[in-house]
Amino acid sequence: MRMKVVILGLSITSSWGNGHATTYRGLVRGLVRRGHDVWFLERDVPWYAANRDLPNPPHGRTELYASLDDLTERFTTHVREADLVMVGSYVPQGVEAGAWVQRTARGVTAFYDIDTPVTLARLARGACEYLRPELVPGYQLYLSFTGGPTLERIERELGSPAARPLYCSCDPALHVPATCEPRWELGYLGTYSEDRQPVLERLMLDAARTWPEGRFAVAGPQYPEGLRWPANVTRVEHRRPRSTRPSTTPSATP
Repeated sequence: MRMKVVILGLSITSSWGNGHATTYRGLVRGLVRRGHDVWFLERDVPWYAANRDLPNPPHGRTELYASLDDLTERFTTHVREADLVMVGSYVPQGVEAGAWVQRTARGVTAFYDIDTPVTLARLARGACEYLRPELVPGYQLYLSFTGGPTLERIERELGSPAARPLYCSCDPALHVPATCEPRWELGYLGTYSEDRQPVLERLMLDAARTWPEGRFAVAGPQYPEGLRWPANVTRVEHRRPRSTRPSTTPSATP
């Protein structure tokens, strides 16, 4: 059955400091290939506008909106008539947008949390700008990139009718094994996050310090300027998704 799916996500047009883009691009492509009509609605913000590596996504339909008023004025009919409306984590004014979706949509409504540990910690502090506890029961689905007992907690403590995993993924048309010359023994690809940094320090940077002959790389934006990197760690500010074929070790061509 062909469905109309509307996604309100952080950004699909820019992967700069935005790991959501890889997941959304693969997800939209997969849904379109299955015959569904997919609309992706993205808030037009300066950071992503200045760093768009996919300004015109080839799958589905992508629309930029300037404000919450612009969103509701232009897309109320689409949200009302969609079979599924999904609101992603970190959507600007996500609380207001989510409440509007729940009031407007006639189909299934879902929250897609690609930042579940951060979301739960911020909800506990009352400091989550894209979700409020009272909105969770209003989403018929709470999709999370986290599985396991966290999903039970979301149902038990936040009142979600159905919390289910929808793990982060990538587009297999872009991310495939490739034959290449090894440049580093170990690499890490990810935007800076305060909660992840201690793990990166312990599992990778400490290893780099104790093995000065080794070659390491950390790729991703928003790392504080004051961080001290070992001399054998190469810093790469940004890698476009089309440039992320493995370069750490050679692998056979499929």
